[in-house]
Amino acid sequence: MSNSYTGRFAPSPTGPLHAGSLVAALASWLDARAHQGRWLVRIEDVDTPRCIAGADQLILEQLSQCGLTPDDLPVWQSQRTPLYQTALDALTARNLAYPCACTRSQIQAELARQGLAHARHGELIYPGTCRHGLNGQVGRAWRFLTRSSTSNQAVEHVLLPQSATNSIAFENSSRLTHWLDRRLGKQSQDVEKTVGDFVLKRADGLFAYQLAVVTDDTAQGISHIVRGQDLADNTARQILLQQALGLPTPQHLHTPLVLGPNGEKLSKQNGAQALDTRDPLQALNAAAPVLGLRVDASTLSDWLVQATAQWAAL
Repeated sequence: MSNSYTGRFAPSPTGPLHAGSLVAALASWLDARAHQGRWLVRIEDVDTPRCIAGADQLILEQLSQCGLTPDDLPVWQSQRTPLYQTALDALTARNLAYPCACTRSQIQAELARQGLAHARHGELIYPGTCRHGLNGQVGRAWRFLTRSSTSNQAVEHVLLPQSATNSIAFENSSRLTHWLDRRLGKQSQDVEKTVGDFVLKRADGLFAYQLAVVTDDTAQGISHIVRGQDLADNTARQILLQQALGLPTPQHLHTPLVLGPNGEKLSKQNGAQALDTRDPLQALNAAAPVLGLRVDASTLSDWLVQATAQWAAL
């Protein structure tokens, strides 16, 4: 088993696996096996209000039924809050994070005043209202300062275990963050323009996805991230955080999505049905074509061997 490759599948326990989430799980497992690497499972339950009791155990059972067994015990984000606080404290110490008093309605009003009232995938581009202070208001959330040249303010590598060493080359201009996706090719994003200073810790006291995932990926030694294409938009923000915290950047591969009847990503929100994994071959055979695989096997073990060989040849 390769010590240089560690991958992961990181589901949110908001319900059981569906056809789309199995595709993501299968792709990450196959990529790890094709590289003779390790494959981990992380339960991303940091957004506790959205989590459903028992969904985490159901997901783990579904993965096991499909032969997708992690190489170490799963971890739960809800048990890792001190790590996230350490990362936030480090950013704050370097003036790369600041408190924000804005409500969503205030952000909408400011964007409208600037003629920029514009929702991006449900997010509002933060106009930087609290960058220079709270003006007597009480901070509700913490945001990352995207305008700073983080390459000149990187935190020393003392925050987290440094077992992920397969950083990829990328460069940041004053505006653009660049990276190379193994499937999508060269990518770039102006985070300040398209997202703004994004949230690290929410007004309800919960840590946001971006900070949690960057912290966990380093702590778990993740060298390769294989996930659905819908998450590609997060990559630039995560690279900026990794750079600011002095952390390695994993390689990325974003896989095709399973689409629902309305042409949008299949999800629990648009009626995705819980996956029946009592017949794992049926479930895997449905997932395989999305990833460009054509497997003909009568047993689960043979199916996974054939799929791994095909993935390695892609």
